[in-house]
Amino acid sequence: MTEEAQTPRKRARRESMSKVDTAWLRMERPTNPMMITGVLMFSEPVDIKRLKRVIEKRFLAYTRFRMKPVETPAGMAWQDDEDFDLDWHVRLSGLPGRADQKALERFVSSLASSPLDKTKPLWQFHLVEKYEGGSALVSRIHHSYADGIALVQVLLSLTDTSAHPEKSEPLTKAWLKQDGAKVAHRVGAVERYAKLGSKMLEKGMDMMNDPSLAGVIAKEGGEIARELLHALALPDDPPSILRGKLGVSKRVAWAPPLDLEEVKAVGRACGCTVNDVLMATAAGALRDYMLERGENVDGLFLRATVPVNLRPLEHAKKLGNHFGLVFLDLPVGLDNPVNRLEHVAECMNQLKSSRQAIVAYGLLAALGMAPAAMQELALELFSRKATAVATNVPGPQQQLYLAGSPIREQMFWVPQTGSIGIGLSILSYNGKVHFGMIVDAKLIPDPRAITKRFADEFDKLVYLTLMSGWERPLDSVAAEALMS
Repeated sequence: MTEEAQTPRKRARRESMSKVDTAWLRMERPTNPMMITGVLMFSEPVDIKRLKRVIEKRFLAYTRFRMKPVETPAGMAWQDDEDFDLDWHVRLSGLPGRADQKALERFVSSLASSPLDKTKPLWQFHLVEKYEGGSALVSRIHHSYADGIALVQVLLSLTDTSAHPEKSEPLTKAWLKQDGAKVAHRVGAVERYAKLGSKMLEKGMDMMNDPSLAGVIAKEGGEIARELLHALALPDDPPSILRGKLGVSKRVAWAPPLDLEEVKAVGRACGCTVNDVLMATAAGALRDYMLERGENVDGLFLRATVPVNLRPLEHAKKLGNHFGLVFLDLPVGLDNPVNRLEHVAECMNQLKSSRQAIVAYGLLAALGMAPAAMQELALELFSRKATAVATNVPGPQQQLYLAGSPIREQMFWVPQTGSIGIGLSILSYNGKVHFGMIVDAKLIPDPRAITKRFADEFDKLVYLTLMSGWERPLDSVAAEALMS
């Protein structure tokens, strides 16, 4: 008997999967793979061997990334991949022709359209050689592993603050915002909200006409139930060229980065947040594109679902999905950029005091427990209420390195759900703001037609901020940044 035969094979480790993570796993559709796709662009070439060492040491320090989802009698679970092969997950790729941004966008589009192999852990890294004098790294990680906030933290854990670090030092947490801390204390009640969500989901499309719903609301204590009813009762987003039957091909594109200090200056000048300014700018780019394609946008308001972090900051690196969703108006029907900004700011202020995010988290948990038919019904119900998914992640404002090479730019896209075919992504890094889109190719064949408008729409806001006489005067820092 051989030594191998004498040694008993170690039993694969297995962990139960949370209900919310299960919901994201089950949302996978041919038209919308549930992957979070990221791109890092480097000023210098990245060595594939060094990259693999970093991923093996730091990325795989999260043991779940050695696991794949499996079906069990008790529900979905994470299980060790006994045939795990790092070379399959970290691949070397090249671009045809000039290997410029267009070529990289086409490559990322192809990957974003292709689902991951479900027989293996659901993630891959693709190192692209000879991209604009350096390299590019494309990551694909299934949403069931973690939400965007957690995965950004995971990717940051692969980086250093110098090309040759003497020792591992944690990155500064100064860039992490307190958004999640304000609502994290509510997560303890998620089980109750999930039960309430299940009751309402069971009523299906006719739930709003059921008189017993008033009793459910009264019993469950008012505010949360009313918030849930409000979310479910929102009318469908209006028809437009940005909605329609989806195909299986995705397209990605990103705009030249904006200067973060200029964005902050506009925000200070008008009493708005950086997020308000950027979302209003995105709404302006969508408006201009729709007008070019002959769409009547007068008075048109479209919704975007916006993820809201629900985890305490000290848990930012923990895997899993811990976020809720809110509905944000994109005022594409307003022709004045200042009016668009004011509307977005007002809408965001109202959302900050609402409980939409925690309600949505409870609904996701309910979906993770629901039968497949009910999941389909609820997913379609909610996806019809929005035209896009929009994310804004504040990144570190310092130069970072991965495998010894400086990161020049970063971009990522979260998946869309159900019948939503547009994703807007904003990421700030090292003094710049990066805006990108992922779209269904049947709806928008060339997203560059929108991303190229982003800088122009921001310039309009800068000009009007200077010229239109805001009630709040510009401070010296803001004025200097805008005039430079």
